[in-house]
Amino acid sequence: MRIVPGLHAEVLIMVEREDTAIRVGSGDVPVLGTPRLLSFAEGAMVKAVQPYLEQGQTTVGTKVALDHRAPSPVGMHVEVSAELVEVDGRRLIFSVRAVDKNGTLVATGRVERVIVDRERFLARL
Repeated sequence: MRIVPGLHAEVLIMVEREDTAIRVGSGDVPVLGTPRLLSFAEGAMVKAVQPYLEQGQTTVGTKVALDHRAPSPVGMHVEVSAELVEVDGRRLIFSVRAVDKNGTLVATGRVERVIVDRERFLARL
């Protein structure tokens, strides 16, 4: 199967102390930090397309627009989902959504990732 719009994946997380804004340095409140939320979303994106990449390929993030709309305290379960909505050559555009176990919309966003050859990408370091 090819990489086509409609591919999607979800990750279900429970907010841990290590995920809070205090711990990741993005704020001073004990709720899910935006950088961790983005990390979980990127994990869902990778999960959605990884099985369809060719040998030696990976994806890297290039652009993020994330609206973190509601706080999630330690212990809250949050489902973070990503759907591939656009493919333009190597460029992949995902729609991201996070909802907590109470049905509260935690976040929405749009993230761009690009397919790269892993070895060539790492050789640029």
